[in-house]
Amino acid sequence: MHLGRVIGTVVATEKTPNLEGVRFLIVQPLERDLANRGRPVIAADGVHMAGPGELIYFVGSREAAQAMPEPFVPVDHAIVGIVDQLAVEPLPAAKKPAAKKPAVKKSAAKKPAAKKTGVEK
Repeated sequence: MHLGRVIGTVVATEKTPNLEGVRFLIVQPLERDLANRGRPVIAADGVHMAGPGELIYFVGSREAAQAMPEPFVPVDHAIVGIVDQLAVEPLPAAKKPAAKKPAVKKSAAKKPAAKKTGVEK
């Protein structure tokens, strides 16, 4: 299910017979914080009560067709409920990746001690 706001209505001059009496509304999908998400969609009003300005939730794909009074009609989105109240908890803070230990520079390899040749200066 997706959260959305009804922003307008659609007038269809012709409909399939199984959609007679079903209203079509323009719905703006919303994020958790009620910010717009993506482009508006056209949704059939499965609850027969939604109107412009209302906060609703809707479904898409096959679930949309099954939400209609006559199942398996050609709709892509359907309004299935009107939101009365919304209580949103903040998302849990994302865990920060473990800090990488700074790379340790390898010191230059120690030169082997010079061999004594028995000749001293």
